[in-house]
This record gives sequence, C-alpha cells and structure tokens, in this order.
Amino acid sequence: MNSEKKEIRPCYFCVNNADDIDYKDTQLLRRFISSYAKIVPRKRSGVCAKHQRRLAQAIKRARIMALLPFVPK
Repeated sequence: MNSEKKEIRPCYFCVNNADDIDYKDTQLLRRFISSYAKIVPRKRSGVCAKHQRRLAQAIKRARIMALLPFVPK
C-alpha cells in the first residue's frame, strides 16, 4: 500500500480573506473551471466546502449572464 501523505493546500479564498465571490470576476472564476468548462472539484482545486458552494453558485451565475461559457469552444 502507498502510505504517502498528500499535501493539503489551503483554501484560496480563506487565505485571501474573501467574504464573497463576485460572479463578474471572470479571471478568478476561470481558474476553477476545467478545459471542458466544468467546475473543478474540491479535491483538485483545494477550496474549502463553504467557498466551493459559493464558487459554484458564482460560476453558474456568470454562465447565465453569458460571462462564462456553458460548453467549450
């Protein structure tokens, strides 16, 4: 069995004291979207549960406002 410990990276939003995640900040939101325009899971992004929920909501709002794509090009 492989007993290596994975490095736990701190939440980006907790470190930067982000109270809310703005759906209009597309540059920030693009960091948390895969190349297939899917929302990146917590395990890969390193975001805490509270901010992952807010991040997902912001990405969905940005998609509805046509700031981010629903599908890749």
